[in-house]
Amino acid sequence: MSTENTMRAISQDVLGGPEVLKEVELEIPKPGPSEVLIRVHAAGLNPTDWKHRANGGFLGKPPFVLGWDVSGVVEAIGLGVTLHKPGDEVFGMLPYPYGVGAHAEYVTGPARAFAHKPAEVDHTQAGAIPLAALTAWQALVDTADVRPGQRVLIHAAAGGVGHLAVQIAKERGAHVIGTASSGKHEFLRSLGVDETVDYRETDFAEVVRDVDVVLDTIGGDYRSRSLKTLRPGGLLVSILPSGSPALSEEAQGLGVRAVELLVEADQGGMRSIAELVAAGKLRATVAEVFPLAEAAKAHAVGDTGRTVGKLVLQVR
Repeated sequence: MSTENTMRAISQDVLGGPEVLKEVELEIPKPGPSEVLIRVHAAGLNPTDWKHRANGGFLGKPPFVLGWDVSGVVEAIGLGVTLHKPGDEVFGMLPYPYGVGAHAEYVTGPARAFAHKPAEVDHTQAGAIPLAALTAWQALVDTADVRPGQRVLIHAAAGGVGHLAVQIAKERGAHVIGTASSGKHEFLRSLGVDETVDYRETDFAEVVRDVDVVLDTIGGDYRSRSLKTLRPGGLLVSILPSGSPALSEEAQGLGVRAVELLVEADQGGMRSIAELVAAGKLRATVAEVFPLAEAAKAHAVGDTGRTVGKLVLQVR
């Protein structure tokens, strides 16, 4: 049971399956200069959470508390913070990758990682959005500068990043082609997808042509195959950076471009996303909500790779 100075958090001491996650009691952190302390109400889960749980990723060896998505209330502010005050409802992504720690009752982060939560949505909805929406925004808007009438191919279009990317691309006026299994096509059409491809029945690389932008959320051979769908000068943005120049070089040989993107905490992006959310133009589909204590169950669902939309931990 947490006391006045401690909080519940989900931690792990070893890498492995969902069963390595356990509830622990930790000291409530204090906000440093330019930081805010947030009382977490909801925290989204993303594939990067289960990948880090299993193999450590950027974080190396445990112990660590996972979670980058946060929606909550500012509890205290550090030296020099003017953008937020105690009592403000905010949402955002902790700096990726090392600013992790949202799967807890409290978390600190840079004041400028957070935007004011739109009053039109609750914390569960807001907590589902930041990392996935920022990834889509930074890929499609900041990197690809998607414009009206352009053809955009989005892989795993029903997934966490994918279904938000569809909405952002449509808001930019794009013609959107989405890959997903056939059972998810009706969902994709409800989001505004113009053409659906069942990747199990059809090789998208054989049927999709003249695309301006590809958003690769899968990696592996999808990257090379996707290059063939691009028109001359088209751009593939992969959100699974390999750190190798091979993809870019292969693209160059085909007269197209390919870049690898790692999502960054970004207040400008969060403010733009908040505007879309407030206007009802961007909404996360929340597949399941779990209490903080059941984080391991949430990870087990995430591990299947079959989730439509997002999983969220209800912290408060």
